[in-house]
Amino acid sequence: MTKRQLWLRFIAHLDPMLLLGIALLMLTSLMILFSASDGSWLRVAAQGGNILVALVIMWIVANLPLHYLMRTALPIYILGMLLLICVALFGDISHGARRWLNIGVATIQPSELMKIGVPLMMAWYFEKHEATLTWKNYLVAAGLLLIPVGLIARQPDLGTALLISASGFYVLFLAGLSWRIIGGMVVAGLASAPVLWTMLHDYQKHRIEMLFDPSQDALGKGYHIIQGMIAVGSGGLLGKGYMAGTQTHLDFLPERTTDFIFAVYSEEFGLLGNFILLCMYVFVIARGFMITGSASTYFTRLMAGSITLTFATYAFVNMGMVSGILPVVGVPLPLISYGGTSMLTLLLGFGMLMSIETHQKLNKS
Repeated sequence: MTKRQLWLRFIAHLDPMLLLGIALLMLTSLMILFSASDGSWLRVAAQGGNILVALVIMWIVANLPLHYLMRTALPIYILGMLLLICVALFGDISHGARRWLNIGVATIQPSELMKIGVPLMMAWYFEKHEATLTWKNYLVAAGLLLIPVGLIARQPDLGTALLISASGFYVLFLAGLSWRIIGGMVVAGLASAPVLWTMLHDYQKHRIEMLFDPSQDALGKGYHIIQGMIAVGSGGLLGKGYMAGTQTHLDFLPERTTDFIFAVYSEEFGLLGNFILLCMYVFVIARGFMITGSASTYFTRLMAGSITLTFATYAFVNMGMVSGILPVVGVPLPLISYGGTSMLTLLLGFGMLMSIETHQKLNKS
């Protein structure tokens, strides 16, 4: 086998368009992270390591045949549920929340696994009952979603719980959930809002209150929102220039390498830079929808659609909370914010998208 044949075999299951969009966002991540960390090559190198590990995982998953992806659904879901139960019983407590589990060699956050495990399990379940779908199947699928979401919300980790709820809802929607039922769920949710409000922790209530008037606690709970909005607004049309953001480099902006990295980018590159960043995200999301539209089976269509819509939701929620139109819920900007767990989860999902696209092409040929 020649070197060219080996190379073609190596990249056979990597979707070029999707890979291009991901690569552009990752390069942007390294560039803006260097500025956000005040020129720390160590932080950039660490993120580079996260990216390399995540790319390897993506390549492995992309090479898995579709029936292998289906076989992993039940084991991943069961493992995730067991880990969530272990977190509830033995998890490490940090900042008043029990979200992490020490497994000796590392400390993991099992809720991240369920970002893939829940929609994967629900898609597998619907695939098994495609021919005889009834309202009972939708109830069972909702149960598969609500049990882990309840465990995660109890940690408490409302942001992750809401995002997993969104990914599961997308599977229900793509599986044909009636618009009447969706409308009923919305009405029921609005009607139960006063009850749900009483169930929130004090800090969660404060986050929502700060959304409407962050100035009432400008140096406390509202500080993040105010500084984020100042940074985004001060960028103007063209931005202040690379590594020239005052909110960032005068240490006014909190969490600037993670949750609020979009504020750093906005201040330095302005409205034009934001438009370019949005185009990158739209490119990746559009490619995901193209893969969803061409998916050949019920399972792959549900899974591809959920992965794509969830990625879009992550981007919207992060930009919304940094811009002051959504509460601060601790959601990183996908493929841009510093962090290994989030990067790994996202690229695992993109690996599934690539497997769906390339293996169905091979099956057709």
